[in-house]
Amino acid sequence: MEHGFSKDFLWGGAISASQADGAYKEGGKGLDTQDLRYFNADWTKDERAAQENRRISQDKFVKALTDLDDEHYPFRRGIDFYHKYKEDIKLFDELGIKILRTSINWARIYPNGDDETPNEEGIQWYIDLFTECHKRGIKVFATILHYNIPVNLITRYGGWKSRKTIECYVKYAKTLFKRLGTLVDYWLPFNEINAGRFNSYNGICIIKDEEEDYDNTVFQCLHNQFVANALTIKAAHEMIPGSMVGGMIARFTTYPATCKPDDVMQMILDDQYSNWFYLDVMARGEYPAYMNRFFEKIGVHIDIEPEDLKILKNNTIDFTAFSYYFSQVSTTDQGWEKTSGNLIMANKNPYLKSSEWGWQKDPVGLRVTLNQIYDRYHLPVFIAENGLGAKDVLEDNGSVHDPYRIDYLKDHIKQMKEAVIDGVELIGYTMWGFIDVVSCGSMEMSKRYGVIYVDRDDRGQGSNKRYKKDSFYWYQKCIKTNGEDLA
Repeated sequence: MEHGFSKDFLWGGAISASQADGAYKEGGKGLDTQDLRYFNADWTKDERAAQENRRISQDKFVKALTDLDDEHYPFRRGIDFYHKYKEDIKLFDELGIKILRTSINWARIYPNGDDETPNEEGIQWYIDLFTECHKRGIKVFATILHYNIPVNLITRYGGWKSRKTIECYVKYAKTLFKRLGTLVDYWLPFNEINAGRFNSYNGICIIKDEEEDYDNTVFQCLHNQFVANALTIKAAHEMIPGSMVGGMIARFTTYPATCKPDDVMQMILDDQYSNWFYLDVMARGEYPAYMNRFFEKIGVHIDIEPEDLKILKNNTIDFTAFSYYFSQVSTTDQGWEKTSGNLIMANKNPYLKSSEWGWQKDPVGLRVTLNQIYDRYHLPVFIAENGLGAKDVLEDNGSVHDPYRIDYLKDHIKQMKEAVIDGVELIGYTMWGFIDVVSCGSMEMSKRYGVIYVDRDDRGQGSNKRYKKDSFYWYQKCIKTNGEDLA
């Protein structure tokens, strides 16, 4: 029986290319879908909600293609990790992380997505980045697609609506395996694959107001991603024997709002349709029977080619991964109070406290999730994202006091340890945004997750210098003691 984290437990941190790298016109990179998301720092909170930044209209899309006003496109600048990665990795090494999770930008490897040959300058940058990690003893957890695809794949083929995108994606993945395979320790084909249902522009890169049958488009795109995922696993296992390839969801942990049987049944359905469906396909290799009723209810018919089901069945994931930020309740009561959450609006749990952005904090829910996922699939589990978004203050002396983040991390890591004692095979934890990055949902720099402060505001102004927060030293100690000293 395990009484704590294994000696080789992978403590780490996570970022994404679009939120961190910047340099969107440098190194031969093409335009990607996240480069087109518009943000105005002058918007009020209500105006930001009304703009629905997570979605994009056809008018916004077309305007952004030629808009040179980079101030209003924060993903174009990120935190300039592209140029500062060496000094940042030195900080990561000082922090003591064992593994870095970051994503590879497809448009930096194949600028148009369908190019005949890859961009050598882009490949070399990732070789240099990952080599720098390994020089310092930091393993690499590479996400092949963290939302952003080359814009040309949308304008020319319709993005994930087309099987041509499957072909281009698999070619891209094979290029990574061939050129970077010895430098990557864990692979993840798709970030939060269920985002395609709940955040369609990010997850499957479609423009909602263009779709005549939105639901059908969503699940057709997701099917194409499932096929691409399976073909990528196949290629990885053939090209890099012994490679570890995972599948990830955004985990929406849910409890019945009451013990009323209807609420309990609603919880089961919410879990199936929002969470398990996606992991079931990737881990079990087939569409679960419960989706037949759901597809019939919403009028979805997916075009499945003869070989698709065999491809899914024969190429399943090696480990499960998920992001965890909040929990919610399930109920048939249509008047139940709502609150914000990662990717979705959620039913509020009256027993939980919330962050400044309304996301409910539930450390025990992390233990619940770990047990549920391990019980369901009996595969190693990786917590790919977890963290607290908050407004931090940089003091005149360069310090940042964030006891709220330390409390959040402490409470969640305690529950991780409990799950390990429960028998869950937990192999790693990559804290989300452990260096401040542009927030994916709100597009703010001021919504900070990191233990490392980046001096940039919502307009992209500031020195861009890095500062260690109080939580840096706390997490450093946590890692050094393998999660034993959480004081």
